[in-house]
Amino acid sequence: MIGFLGGTGPEGRGLALRLGLAGEKVFIGSRDAVRAAEVALKLKAIGHLSDVRGGLNEEAASIADVIFVVVPFPAQRPLLESLKGQLEGKVVVDTVVPVTYSGGRFDMAVVDEGSAALQAQVLLPGSRIVAAFQTISAHNLLDIATSVEGDVVTCGDDDEAKTLVMGLAEHIPSLRAIDGGGLENSRYVDGITALLLNINRYYKARATIKVAGI
Repeated sequence: MIGFLGGTGPEGRGLALRLGLAGEKVFIGSRDAVRAAEVALKLKAIGHLSDVRGGLNEEAASIADVIFVVVPFPAQRPLLESLKGQLEGKVVVDTVVPVTYSGGRFDMAVVDEGSAALQAQVLLPGSRIVAAFQTISAHNLLDIATSVEGDVVTCGDDDEAKTLVMGLAEHIPSLRAIDGGGLENSRYVDGITALLLNINRYYKARATIKVAGI
């Protein structure tokens, strides 16, 4: 089962929907169990899915095999600190991008550890952290009438965990997984995402990235 921490937001809903359509069992986690259950019902209706549930973040962390972190960056530290025990030994996929928005533009937030995923590894030393999906638009994921195109650059120090997450990415039609090397490289993917956000704002688009020559 795949669990989503903070899964009621756009990125969580979109990834849960697409992975549910690919046949994965999904659990939507939230601080609000009622809200999570409502989102699960909506996703089931949109995608005609049979195995989508919702509840508290604590439940998602406990019962799921693979955990996606899909909260805004300021919420990541307190959330992961509170769930450290439940996440021990599990594959944790960090999709979080530490950006700020001011004066009509997106900028990278200062992260002492270097990236959101590197922070997650410090907070969860017993978990298998993989950074992925930062450049994939939540709006595109939620629009099931269109295919989600792009490359999912996947970074991690645990090769088995990284391969597992790359396989999940390629369960979504039109997405391709790219091995981005070690978790240290996640900082560069975060920066690309901030650039994409500014490009998309300027062009009023939902552009993503594709790596040519592979």
